[in-house]
Amino acid sequence: MSKIILLKHSHSNDPTKIEIGLDEAGRGALAGPVTVAACIMPFGFQHELIKDSKLLNEGQRADARQMVLDNCLAYSIQHVDVETIENTNILKATLEGMRRALVEVDSKSNFDFILVDGDQFHGYDGKPFGTIVGGDNMYTSIAAASILAKTERDRYMKSLEGGNVYGWGSNKGYGTKQHITAIKEAGATDHHRDSFISHLLTSTNVLF
Repeated sequence: MSKIILLKHSHSNDPTKIEIGLDEAGRGALAGPVTVAACIMPFGFQHELIKDSKLLNEGQRADARQMVLDNCLAYSIQHVDVETIENTNILKATLEGMRRALVEVDSKSNFDFILVDGDQFHGYDGKPFGTIVGGDNMYTSIAAASILAKTERDRYMKSLEGGNVYGWGSNKGYGTKQHITAIKEAGATDHHRDSFISHLLTSTNVLF
């Protein structure tokens, strides 16, 4: 039997301090939005499924998503579209998604400390924060945000699948061999990030 590992439920270990986790999905994809989630979990909440979404299979992520939604105190999920990514850059788009998510949660729930997966964050409303590389496999609130962001973005990319040849239902817009081959053969769509795929295209295979 494999060992069950539970993440830290709190950074401060102070039940009077409300912590919110932030994470994103889709930052490295060739197509689709970057999706950011913010999530507040109850102090002390832990479960073996609440961990980095990349360590869960699709069925486990679905179960974990429902568990987060059933137990969280507040959450927000924000898609930042391809146009914004292209007009700024992926880092700025991700930070904008974080800002939007925090604004929405802040409108309905107080929080005292922000936990961010990664090493890039510009702060929010003067609140204290911590950036943690690999935080989605260290803290429950970040893991919960990771699960919400991943599952919501996956759903969105599947909704774009239709009859296209890009395989977004399976690759979710990431640069798999199938996806790259399809871009080279069929061209790009308005769901693709031009700055991410320009090296794959010629002037004759761009779809408008």
